[in-house]
Amino acid sequence: MNAPDHASGSHDHGTPAGVNAQRLLWAGFMASAAAGVGFSIRAGILNQWAEQYGFTQTELGAITGGGLTGFGIIILLSSLIAARIGFGPLMFGAFATHLVSAVLTLATGAAYAAGGKDLAFQCLFWGMFLFAIGNGIAEAVVNPLVATLFPKDKTHYLNILHAGWPAGLIAGGLASYFMTGGEGEKSVAWQTQISLFLVPVAIYGLMLLGQRFPRSEASTSGVSYRDMLGELGLLGAAVICALLALFFKNDLLLPRWSAVAAGAALLGGFGAATGFRIGYPMLAFLLVIHALVGYVELGTDSWIGKITGNIMASKANGLLLFVYTSALMFVLRFFAGPIVERISPLGLLAVSALLGAIGLTLLGYAQGAIMCIVAATVYGIGKTFLWPTMLAVVSEQFPKGGAITIGATGAAGMLSAGLLGGPGIGFFQDQAASRNLGQADKAVYERYKADKEGQFLWLRSTGLDGQKVGVLEDGGKEATRALEILSNDKGTTPKQLADQKALVEWWNTSAAPTAAADKKLVEAAGLFGGREALKLTALVPATMFLCYLALVGWFKSRGGYQAKGVHH
Repeated sequence: MNAPDHASGSHDHGTPAGVNAQRLLWAGFMASAAAGVGFSIRAGILNQWAEQYGFTQTELGAITGGGLTGFGIIILLSSLIAARIGFGPLMFGAFATHLVSAVLTLATGAAYAAGGKDLAFQCLFWGMFLFAIGNGIAEAVVNPLVATLFPKDKTHYLNILHAGWPAGLIAGGLASYFMTGGEGEKSVAWQTQISLFLVPVAIYGLMLLGQRFPRSEASTSGVSYRDMLGELGLLGAAVICALLALFFKNDLLLPRWSAVAAGAALLGGFGAATGFRIGYPMLAFLLVIHALVGYVELGTDSWIGKITGNIMASKANGLLLFVYTSALMFVLRFFAGPIVERISPLGLLAVSALLGAIGLTLLGYAQGAIMCIVAATVYGIGKTFLWPTMLAVVSEQFPKGGAITIGATGAAGMLSAGLLGGPGIGFFQDQAASRNLGQADKAVYERYKADKEGQFLWLRSTGLDGQKVGVLEDGGKEATRALEILSNDKGTTPKQLADQKALVEWWNTSAAPTAAADKKLVEAAGLFGGREALKLTALVPATMFLCYLALVGWFKSRGGYQAKGVHH
């Protein structure tokens, strides 16, 4: 049964009649919160999975890997079909996918009893994969949905919608902190912990029941699907196809020219579908900026808990600091509307980028817990409004693109975070840490350096071997445990067993005798690398600040920033 017309309470904002705008907004909020809860909880239960089912760290990485890149691709694909099949079916598809992911994940214990480690791995791998798919589908729906529900207040309500993500991070982070247990304490069963993400899933599923979903602004105004694609144009599509070409090279391991050819082929197919419409340089510029947003926000978030934990010499404090910055985001995103009324969306973005650059720079130089908190506060405020406000600007300036242009923006950010942000910040940490350790003690560097050069885009550097550093950190316990697991596993290949034996032998003969002295130098090098990476990352929001200033100047020369209607 559909809600009555007066239920929305938001017709002043242009909400379609018969649609409960507030209920759909908060359903989207809970879907975003579910993603945040699952993301935080999963990080805290990996050790339990390793202990109960005998997984190595490499296998755990395979279970959890690729989330941001895959997230971006699902957003892109879902956005392309949203205008054809509607918001409602896709949102229920996200709900069903979340439920199936939970069923598969919680079946791991039974799978392990029936088929051992291999079947348990498959349950967790596909459970986590479907969790990411559900998150991506929901993200592709809720952004254009909220832009449609509140066409006159897009910045304000998109920021409220995206307060769901930090709300989930807070809930999941605190649950992980209190439920994983300290040293010598028993953790709460991982099944109980992971099930917490089902609470927001159940809430948003119930909120969807009986609801009427609006069509997008563009669809309601009679804009054809081809014209929606044409709004993105070849220029905007070129940004997305360049990121996809990088995905083909880095993740699918295609040769460079094959990856470029595949990206060019996709761009050519897009051009044929739109009559080779060029599109708008402004939109392509905004997509590039949002790729930078993805790099600095989500890419940094992948590392910042670890780096600040090293600065404060406490992993637990690093987690709590991440929860604190998430709390800042949660609260502040409810105040985007009043701020925008004073300084415009682009003004808010410029100030945010500047604060982000200052905060990351301060974190790079921070000494001790107090300075970490001060620097993280500045950084947290800076990153708060970037993602949702960028989505609002794209939707306000290019409303004829509907779900396609706003989805392409989200996809650009997610793809950049997975392909550039996370790997890039990791590379710069390796580069600086290796340089520092080599200068401190050449012999120790030779003992822990990687066998192969690391690469990020065109840059190359020989970093430290993460596996060997991990062995040093836990005194060889995980390496020895993994060798025992592999030795007893009939599915282990001879190469896997030989590699693990070599690692354990290296520890016992070459590294263990000098481990106490080495560990101090290696930890100092890791801390130095983290600091240097944050300082370099600060250049990204600094660049964004200049881009936003250019946009402010451009709009000012044309009478100031104004949102456009579909028929503008």
